[in-house]
Amino acid sequence: MDDTGPQHEMIAVPAGRVTLSDRRSLRTWTVELAGYRLAAHPVTRELYARVTGRTDLTGRPADADGGARLPVESVSWQDAVHFCNALSLSEGFTPAYRVVSDVGDGVGGIDWDASADGYRLPTEAEWEHACRAGTDGPRYGPLDDIAWYRANSGERIQEVGGRRPNSWGLHDMLGNVWEWCWDLYDPEVYGAYRVLRGGGWFDEHWSCRASVRRRSHPTFRVDDVGFRVARSVPGAAG
Repeated sequence: MDDTGPQHEMIAVPAGRVTLSDRRSLRTWTVELAGYRLAAHPVTRELYARVTGRTDLTGRPADADGGARLPVESVSWQDAVHFCNALSLSEGFTPAYRVVSDVGDGVGGIDWDASADGYRLPTEAEWEHACRAGTDGPRYGPLDDIAWYRANSGERIQEVGGRRPNSWGLHDMLGNVWEWCWDLYDPEVYGAYRVLRGGGWFDEHWSCRASVRRRSHPTFRVDDVGFRVARSVPGAAG
């Protein structure tokens, strides 16, 4: 465990190397990563409402159905970017994103300042490295122990932290909600579509694997997509 902020816990993720793959294109690529911090679980409704003042994204208040500890969902990639900046400002960090405009295609209007110390979305390489936590199989443990998915979720979203974390202390990396990453999925084919990772509460077991990639438009909102935050570590080396 690295530190506990006033509203959330961040985990120190060590530097490393991860090889990603895309089943559609049969492409593989390797990424070297510096150390970074990643939230122990997805952003909750309670935290999202507290930081943004918005309780209406899903049409219900943060504590509806006893749901303050449920992952926030029905948030777009653009919503997540704005949340990251708001959270950074609330804690005295430099925002990671410069928002020129929320342009419809999601490209060109939002820049990432990699030197900033504020909160941001993980890259998909950071996400997969953290999910695997040093393992090399499709999952970091038996799926029923580590994830909420269609077979055990009751076909509804579940509170964060209710399943066993991986060996680095990260909960819900698989299942519960898909998580937005910073990256474009394949701009030559899909334009502005951004990467989603992890699988969700309504997915079958084959979607809840460390390597599975999904994509969607940066303005897309649906009830099984959320996100978690990351922060760069100043001076960290890969």
